[in-house]
Amino acid sequence: MKEDPQTLRGIFDQAFTEIAQVVQAFSLHLIAQEMGTVTSVTTGIAKVSGLPGVGFEELVTFPNNILGIAFNVDENEVGVVLLGDYWKVQAGDDVRRTGRVLDVPVGPGLLGRIIDPLGIPLDGQGTVVSDKRLPVERSAPPIMDRSPVTEPLQTGIIAIDALIPVGRGQRELIMGDRQTGKTAIAINTILNQKDKNVLCVYCAIGQKASAVAKFVSILQNNEAMEYTVIVVTEGNEPPGLTYIAPYAATSIAEYFMESGRDVLIVYDDLTQHARAYRELSLLLRRPPGREAFPGDIFYIHSRLLERATHLRHELGAGSLTALPIIETEAQDISAYVPTNLISITDGQIFLSPTLFELGILPAIDVGRSVSRVGGKAQRPAYRAVAGSLKLAYAQFEELENFSRFGSRLDEDSRKTIEHGQRIRACLNQSEFAHISVSGQICILLALNGGLFDPIALQQMKKATTALGDAMELMPPDILDRLDSSEKLQDKDRELILQLAKQTLGNRSEP
Repeated sequence: MKEDPQTLRGIFDQAFTEIAQVVQAFSLHLIAQEMGTVTSVTTGIAKVSGLPGVGFEELVTFPNNILGIAFNVDENEVGVVLLGDYWKVQAGDDVRRTGRVLDVPVGPGLLGRIIDPLGIPLDGQGTVVSDKRLPVERSAPPIMDRSPVTEPLQTGIIAIDALIPVGRGQRELIMGDRQTGKTAIAINTILNQKDKNVLCVYCAIGQKASAVAKFVSILQNNEAMEYTVIVVTEGNEPPGLTYIAPYAATSIAEYFMESGRDVLIVYDDLTQHARAYRELSLLLRRPPGREAFPGDIFYIHSRLLERATHLRHELGAGSLTALPIIETEAQDISAYVPTNLISITDGQIFLSPTLFELGILPAIDVGRSVSRVGGKAQRPAYRAVAGSLKLAYAQFEELENFSRFGSRLDEDSRKTIEHGQRIRACLNQSEFAHISVSGQICILLALNGGLFDPIALQQMKKATTALGDAMELMPPDILDRLDSSEKLQDKDRELILQLAKQTLGNRSEP
């Protein structure tokens, strides 16, 4: 009896698959039999002889279930980055190949959990439930798989949403000196994603345990852990764990992005990541470059941040928005790592210690901050009221600096300064005091219309809060239009201005 060609093809395909599985199992068996020997151990690094077939970044195992990654693959020696208790590894220990690269568990079971870069839980809630693992190192999506950044990611911070907007799929660098509020901006942004269908991944890189505990407590108290995954390495962890932490966190975030979800990832901070990589490189005897960093420090950050994107509709239209944090020294943005990250990302939010000391919070230096996506990451209704704000604020700052020389100002200049002071007061926002999109539009319309000018500066905070609360009582159809792709209609503008006049009417006396 003559067999159908389709049936024969199915039989051949099944036979080929079975043969491939047998060959793969045999190959893994041979790889597992390949063994090397530790020749020397330093802080987080082991030198291994043997393992002639080991590949770059292949996972190897040591006694006591300690893992390592083959980093330097030389002819007679392999430099391995240790990912566990390196002090337990001794010269003469056996080393075995695994035939695979480092991977991390991914899936919905990670939401609400605190793990280390290897997927080991740190929250005491038992084993992480996951039926899939992804490699820690993955290629960034190709250009043809990406879509333009057009959807806004609302931070709830009016100074950012109005002046330095962040879009879904964008990479916006947060930079500034120590203790200027960088992490606070990231926390505010995560908290503002509640009920907005955005999942969050927070990667703490080489942080103090007390700082991580405080951050977790804030998320738990605000019911934000249910949509957040936290990946943690502490300051006393091996440098190898600190190095792989952001890559592991990105793989976790990519799983959700490839499932069609919008994801926000925060790297806090990449200064510690760069220092860990410098430590590993120097211990591996790689040649140092500028500021003793290795020459490929740009590459390790670019291949990380290029994984943030907005996928095409055919691929699920998911997005991964990255907020990397970097620490500067004495506001020096021309240092090696800051300049690298500025060139990789789509803009930066610069925090000034001077503004922080003056109590202007968040301490965002508008003149040195920029979003290269700009108004394309804002709703049409929002863009219509925020378009001229940055220029007006820049003119105010320039005029304010000029007025400090004691020159006599004309009436127009005096009004410009007084109006600019109201703009600054509106941008001054308490921590965790989020303002909705509709509330921000109302505040910006009132600013543009000069409705805040009669308000005393001491009353500005109460006035802006009152406006934000009043907008929540507007009809739902108006609120939906403001947060949609529709343009701001004249009747909506008039209704909002009327509401603002009524709300601010009893606050106009000094």
